[in-house]
Amino acid sequence: MSGRVAIITGGTRGIGRAIAEAFLAAGATVAVCGRSEPKVLPEGGGRPATFHRCDVRDAAACRAFVDSVGEAHGRIDVLVNNAGGSPPAEAATASPRFTEAIIALNLTAPLHMCQAVHRWMAAHPEGGVIINIASVAGQRPAPGAAAYGAAKAGLLNLTASLAQEWGPKIRVNAIVAGLMLTEQAELSYGSAGAQAELAAALPLRRMGRGDDIADAALFLASEMATFVSGATLEVHGGGEPPLFLDILRRHAATGQG
Repeated sequence: MSGRVAIITGGTRGIGRAIAEAFLAAGATVAVCGRSEPKVLPEGGGRPATFHRCDVRDAAACRAFVDSVGEAHGRIDVLVNNAGGSPPAEAATASPRFTEAIIALNLTAPLHMCQAVHRWMAAHPEGGVIINIASVAGQRPAPGAAAYGAAKAGLLNLTASLAQEWGPKIRVNAIVAGLMLTEQAELSYGSAGAQAELAAALPLRRMGRGDDIADAALFLASEMATFVSGATLEVHGGGEPPLFLDILRRHAATGQG
């Protein structure tokens, strides 16, 4: 990544921070954004990322952020749309304001950022790479997170659509993150005991880490993936086993057939 300039949204903590640190360690110049500056910036290869205050739900703020990075370095090579997430919420009682905010953060914000980097990447002889961080919630039902799941499903469609519309100069891919251990894992997965049980149910017997997603992002941004566009790379430890198998095993174990 030496000589390349990368933007990682939500790059101050969790998965985004891991991605920022991996790109820094690989030699890239990295800009991260958030609504508040962290006490300690991501660092790698002896260099820190630069922080830019930006609410990615605001299209004008996205353009100002991107242009400031582009003007400072003369190019933008990689965009990782990582900012996103949602607390649990029942669909029947979630307020319109909450629903709109979740869809804005997880779907329209990545589109704002894609549109903002387009002119920089399209004008550069080497083009650019966009990586959207999606979720298994966008591929299967997401009870308790319906708006989030719908937004992530939309993000996967946006990825494929932009890959076709913006090729060959810009490659656009998505990473589908599975069950991930982050600083706030308990909000999604409950107690440590529940997290351990979830991990044991996955084929690889562990939940994902930030570096798992970071490594995938580095691959998609690298010269090893020059013919990869419009793809969905699933980083989920083999996926969640279907419920019917667990029911069948339990019945077989008790002799109930």
